[in-house]
Amino acid sequence: MKIRGTVVAAHGRQYQVELSDGEMLLCFPRGKKSELACGDQVSVQRSGDGQGVIDAVEKRHTLLYRSNEFKHKLIAANVTQIVIVVATEPSFSDELVTRCIVAAESQDMKALIVLNKCDLNKRLEFSQALLAPFEKLGYPVLQLCAQTSVEALRTRLTGHVSVLVGQSGMGKSTLTNALIPDTNAPTREISETLDSGKHTTTHATMYHLDASSALIDSPGLQEFGLSHLTAAAIEQAFPEFRPLLGQCRFRNCHHDREPDCAVHSAVRRGDIDPRRYAVFRSLRAEAG
Repeated sequence: MKIRGTVVAAHGRQYQVELSDGEMLLCFPRGKKSELACGDQVSVQRSGDGQGVIDAVEKRHTLLYRSNEFKHKLIAANVTQIVIVVATEPSFSDELVTRCIVAAESQDMKALIVLNKCDLNKRLEFSQALLAPFEKLGYPVLQLCAQTSVEALRTRLTGHVSVLVGQSGMGKSTLTNALIPDTNAPTREISETLDSGKHTTTHATMYHLDASSALIDSPGLQEFGLSHLTAAAIEQAFPEFRPLLGQCRFRNCHHDREPDCAVHSAVRRGDIDPRRYAVFRSLRAEAG
C-alpha cells in the first residue's frame, strides 16, 4: 500500500521520510538516480521494519537549487521563504547574498536576511553597510545574536516553510538549536586565521516549529551558481531592473555597454547599486 510522507532529511541516496502520523521511515528511491530534496512530498511503500521505497514525488511548488555548467545540487523543495544568514564574523560575501535572493525571486519565495552575532561590535557597522542596498530594495534585514534571543526571528518564520542558507560559520545551526532546543545540531568555532567557517551541517534537515511552520537547516556553501536560469529570468529577479526593462534602445540588450541602455544609465546615475549590477553581469555571462 502506498502512503504519503515528507522528506525531512537527505543523506545521499538515503532519505528520512516522515509520515502524517509522525512515524519515520528510512527510504530509498527506485532506480539508480535520485532527484529528491528535503521538503519533497513523496509516496512510499513499506519494504521492511522502519524502511520503505519511494515510488513517486509530488509536484513541487518551489525548488531551491544551485548549478554550474557541469552539475546541480538540490537544496530544498516546497519552501516559501529563504532565510539568508550572515554574520559580523567571519566576513560574508554580499555577492552570495545577491545570488541567494535571485534564486528566491526566480521561485517567487520571500527572502529574509538575518545578520547574526550583532554582539560582536568590531565589524557591525561594516556589515550593516554591506546590507544597506538590500534594505533599500525592501528586503528585510533582521539583526540579532543567536546566543541571546531569536524570538524576533521566530515571529518571521510563523506560517512558512523556511530554509536557512549561507556560508559556513554564520551560525545557521546555532539559530536552529536556539529555535528548537532539542535538535542538537552540531556547531563549531570559526577559523580566525582564515576568517571562514568550518562545515558542520552535512545534509539538509527539516524541523517542525509548530503545526503550520517548519525550518530546514542546510549545509554551508561558498558559492551559488545559477546557470540554470535564463537571461530573462535573471533580469526579472532584480526588482530594481523591472521598471527599466523594455526601455533600452535594443530589444535584446544585455545591459552591459550597449548604447542607450536604461539599466546601465541607472547604474551611472547611482540608482542601481554597482555591486549588485556586477553580480548581474556575472550571472548574465553564466547564462550565455
